[in-house]
Amino acid sequence: MIHEVDEGLRMLLTESGLTDSGVDLVFDPPTREWAARRNAPTISVFLYDITEDIERRRTGRLEEYDDNGRIVAYRTPPRWFDLTYLVTAWTNRPQDEHRLLSEVLRCMARLDVLPGRLRTGSLAELGLAVPLEVAGGAQQGRSAGDVWSALGGELKAAIDLRVLAPLAGERIDAAPPVTEGLEVRVGPAAGDDAPADSGTGRRLRYDGAGDPGERGFAAAREIPAPTRRHRGPVR
Repeated sequence: MIHEVDEGLRMLLTESGLTDSGVDLVFDPPTREWAARRNAPTISVFLYDITEDIERRRTGRLEEYDDNGRIVAYRTPPRWFDLTYLVTAWTNRPQDEHRLLSEVLRCMARLDVLPGRLRTGSLAELGLAVPLEVAGGAQQGRSAGDVWSALGGELKAAIDLRVLAPLAGERIDAAPPVTEGLEVRVGPAAGDDAPADSGTGRRLRYDGAGDPGERGFAAAREIPAPTRRHRGPVR
């Protein structure tokens, strides 16, 4: 899921035209050594914190259906994670860095969710919205100062980008639908003189019942497979 969020952000920033003027877009940590090796204007989108949103955790299971409305699989509910990125711009002049950060803000601040066309893999299969929060005021994880200290660099202008992404639950295939009717073999009662393999049987009481014959008590009728039903939300 994390790499799919990375790809969505990469496509989003690329569509905005940020890379058209020779600006590199990377997901590397902006350490002191990395900054010394940089030789072109660069935007770094560094993932530095991953935290589960416990309030969104659910139990139970969800049902998957085919085009005919039949249950084909069960899946545990997705779990949601906050992915927090540190977005920085790197050039030879602070003015150019601020211009690049302004372009990033203009690209992302107009969006509340990652556009559907940019969701790939499991994010696309789940079909759930992936919220974005740019430069939010609430700081839930590590502070920017702690991040810069861990990177060994000096504090500089940066944008905190928070993505709330679902991690798909475990998928379990459903058993194939029942297509045959109930079959019961009937033998003689205790004390009867009839031989055990006489094949004596009884006729079903609903339409379509046939003579059980040697195989015993059988009915040829179609039994519908499990289909979609109305349910409340998973808790």
